[in-house]
Amino acid sequence: MIAPGETIGILGGGQLGRMIAMAAAQLGYRCHIYAPEPESIAAEVSAAFTCAAWDDAEALAGFAADCAVITYEFENVPVGPLAPLADKLLAHPRALETAQDRVNEKLFVEQLGGKPAPWAEVNSAADLAAAIARIGTPGILKTRRDGYDGKGQWRIMSSADAEALVLPDKPLVYEGFVDFRAEFSVLLCRGADGDIRFWDTQENIHNGGILDTSTVPGSDLVQGEVAEARALAAKVAEALGYVGVLTLEFFATESGPVFNEMAPRVHNSGHWTIEGAITSQFENHVRAICGLPLGECRLAAKGVVMNNLIGDDVHDWAQILSDPANHLHLYGKAAARPGRKMGHVTRLTL
Repeated sequence: MIAPGETIGILGGGQLGRMIAMAAAQLGYRCHIYAPEPESIAAEVSAAFTCAAWDDAEALAGFAADCAVITYEFENVPVGPLAPLADKLLAHPRALETAQDRVNEKLFVEQLGGKPAPWAEVNSAADLAAAIARIGTPGILKTRRDGYDGKGQWRIMSSADAEALVLPDKPLVYEGFVDFRAEFSVLLCRGADGDIRFWDTQENIHNGGILDTSTVPGSDLVQGEVAEARALAAKVAEALGYVGVLTLEFFATESGPVFNEMAPRVHNSGHWTIEGAITSQFENHVRAICGLPLGECRLAAKGVVMNNLIGDDVHDWAQILSDPANHLHLYGKAAARPGRKMGHVTRLTL
């Protein structure tokens, strides 16, 4: 068990790291941010900041020496340089290795009994043509690594779209479209002792590949598939020996939940938990990695709606605050760009 007063290291300097650091401070911990970008909104609320490249072994060693435990706020941290940190890193790097490659992720979930959308590896134009012949269109072509929030993705509505596309020089995966009725995510926290807690399941609406709204509890369409989705999420957590918050995203379909992707970290669709649950995802993540008992995850209200503030939406802060029922969270980013998450607002139904 890591006692309050110790230092938690966070790999990554964005808004998720910022909110982890704020929850950690509430429990009496210091946080030390490690990120290659000199401007870090997580560092603004933390006790220490190391700005260095991911492959800077000396800087990583100094950072690790200052920390009792280390976690990460996004899944695209290069795994190789983290080997010397593995004894302090939670969740274990195997979770990063699994989530960073979409093909490995799908194979892993299939082995546990999960059902992803029809898919095929693509390394050439011939591979893409064969994938379309087998799976059909419409579909979506994705990079195997590094894509998020709709980045690194191309919609393929017909064979002609595929033929006109200049493929990037990197491994890809083609996925058939899923005829879904709703999208939802399962958010859990697993403690070092194996204790697993689930938050109420949120139904999600995306716009341009970016999460727009999360509503809790989800509709009846979603609720009917929660048990099966949670069972898979628990299997994933157990198989990885996972410690911390883990998120799995699903499509609700007539034949049951279809796995979309996993995120081995706190997640945008769980931001509602700050006000809407007895214990937030950020506090429980800190509790888990420090070996503390997990907090209660049940709803603190009848329902919750969380809306992301994307780009220029952030400029509506005064109007948002004019409604006293709104809880506004601004991330402190300097520039509001299209597609950039600038904050979120949460509203409870009491």
